[in-house]
Amino acid sequence: MIPYSRQDINEDDIAEVVKVLRSDFITQGPIVPNFEKSVADYCGATYAAAVNSATSALHIACLALDLGQNDWLWTSPNSFVASANCGLYCGAKVDFVDIDPKTYNLCTIELEKKLAEAHKKNKVPKILVAVHFAGQSCNMKRIYELSKEYGFFIIEDASHAIGGKYLGNYIGCCKYSDATVFSFHPVKIITTAEGGIVTTNSKKLADKIDLFRTHGITRNKSLMQKKNEVPTYYEQIYLGLNYRMTELHAALGLSQMKRLNKFIAIRHKLKARYDKLLDDLPIKKPFQNQDCFSALHLYPIQIDLEKVSKSRGEIFNELRENSIGVNIHYIPIHTHPYYQNLGFKEGDFPNSEYYYSRALSIPLFHSLTLDQQDQVCEMLKSILR
Repeated sequence: MIPYSRQDINEDDIAEVVKVLRSDFITQGPIVPNFEKSVADYCGATYAAAVNSATSALHIACLALDLGQNDWLWTSPNSFVASANCGLYCGAKVDFVDIDPKTYNLCTIELEKKLAEAHKKNKVPKILVAVHFAGQSCNMKRIYELSKEYGFFIIEDASHAIGGKYLGNYIGCCKYSDATVFSFHPVKIITTAEGGIVTTNSKKLADKIDLFRTHGITRNKSLMQKKNEVPTYYEQIYLGLNYRMTELHAALGLSQMKRLNKFIAIRHKLKARYDKLLDDLPIKKPFQNQDCFSALHLYPIQIDLEKVSKSRGEIFNELRENSIGVNIHYIPIHTHPYYQNLGFKEGDFPNSEYYYSRALSIPLFHSLTLDQQDQVCEMLKSILR
C-alpha cells in the first residue's frame, strides 16, 4: 500500500534519540528548549513552547487567551475536530465560517458577513482559529484587519503548514496572529513521533502557555506568595495540565528540523509533477494562492462527479483495493454526530460539504518515489476512465 503520507526517519534521527536515551534526562532537560528555539528561529517568532500534541497546543493557547464560558470560538468546518474541540474544552461555544471554494480555507468574505451579524447580537468570537488547510495559509492580512475592527484574538492552526510562507514571511512568525500552532504527528511535514508547538511574540502569552502545559505550577519567585522557601519549593497558580514534550520527542524533532527545507522542496517537485500527469483527468487540482508558498502537506483533488460514472466512495474503494492509500480531508466538523447534537446540521456550511463530497487526498510525502507516483496516476486514470 502506498500511504497518503508517512514519516521519514533516517540514521541521524535515530542517533539523536539514542543520545537522549543514554543521557541523564529523558523527560525534561536541555533538548526541549533547544527544539523550541530551533522552531522559533526558523519561523521568525520570539517564543515557542513544545507540547505533547497539536491538540494540546490549541487547548493551552485558548486557555492562555482566557477563553471560557459565555465566550465564542470560530473556526473552519474543513479541519480535524481538534480545531473546534479546543474551544469546548474551555467551556466556550463554537461556531464555524464556511470555506473559500478555491483555497478550501476559511473565507474572509463569509467571515466579514458573519462578524457584522454577530456584532449586532453581541456574539463576536473571542478567538478565531484560522486553519491553513493542506499547508496553504489563510488570508491572514484580511483576518488580522477584521480582528482589529471587531476585537478578537487569532490562533493560526498551522498543523499542516510548517515550512510554508505567507506574503514572504514564514508561517509561525505571528505577524498577523496572537499565536500559531504546529503539529508533529508522523503524517505531517516533520515529526517528533507525536507532538506540537505554539509560537508567539507575546511574552505574557508565552509565560501563561508555559504554566498551563505544566500543571499551572511555577518556581518563579516573583509569581509566588511565599518567597523564602527551600529551592525545590513550587506553587500552583493556575489549573494547568501535563502537556509537556519529552526530551526523546524533542531530539527527533530537532534532528528533523535540519531537513525541513529539503522536505518542502521535494513536495513541491512532486506537486508539479502531479499537476502535469493529472492534467487531462476529470478532477480539480489544488489551487495555489500567489500570496502563499504552501508547505504542501496534502495534495487534495476533487472528482468531477458529473463526468464520471462512479461515486466518490467507489473511486476511493477501488484505489484502496489497488494499494493506493488515499484518504479524505476532512469530514466537515459540523456534520459529526457530536456537533449535530449541539444544533448544527447538514446544509449549514455548503461550500465545505460540497468540497468534502468530492475530495480525495492522494499520496504525497518526502520519500514517495517517481515510480510510486506513476502508479498512483495510472491507477487513478484507469479508474476514472
